Amino acid sequence: MAQQVWCLSFRQPYAGLVLDGLKTVESRWRPVLAPLENQTLGIHIAQRDWEGGEWRQALSGLMNRGQIQELLEGGERFGRGVVAGLVDVGGTWQCPSSLQGAELQELEQAALLIGLQQKHLTRLSNPRWLKAPLSTRGGRDLWTVEIPPRAVTMTTPQRFTPIGGLTTSCFVPKDDLFLNNKVIFCNEPLCRRSNEAHL
Repeated sequence: MAQQVWCLSFRQPYAGLVLDGLKTVESRWRPVLAPLENQTLGIHIAQRDWEGGEWRQALSGLMNRGQIQELLEGGERFGRGVVAGLVDVGGTWQCPSSLQGAELQELEQAALLIGLQQKHLTRLSNPRWLKAPLSTRGGRDLWTVEIPPRAVTMTTPQRFTPIGGLTTSCFVPKDDLFLNNKVIFCNEPLCRRSNEAHL
């Protein structure tokens, strides 16, 4: 039986970064995702790219240039104009205009974006790529899409400690745990995996 979920369009590279578990906070000027707390959201990949480059600066603290390029190429595996995966929606809150220091930096790292003050932030978790993309036209706000059971894949969390020391969960499909014979996003010496065994 098909699963009907709400869907939201993301520009690249943020769509791929959400589904690869590196972007765990979404920011919007309106609380678009607030009604979807504890629900599943479909991630639609928009045709256009994000115009800013804050995400690259944030990623440069976690991996080298080659790994970033590999990551971006993996995020384009299904192309544009498709629903590419699912993510679970957490709580939404408005970032105070007075927020500063380490707490703001931590949120900016999770969002891979700067200038979060007064924006509505939403926690995202348990990302998973679909086995195959669903071609559909995107919208400005939320819309519903039906996900056939055969398209859903399971994910395995890979916990690692990046250079900065903040432990993060990276969720990747079991079929994609290895890329070019390496564990993606968890290559030594840039990060230290907390689970020793390969799954």
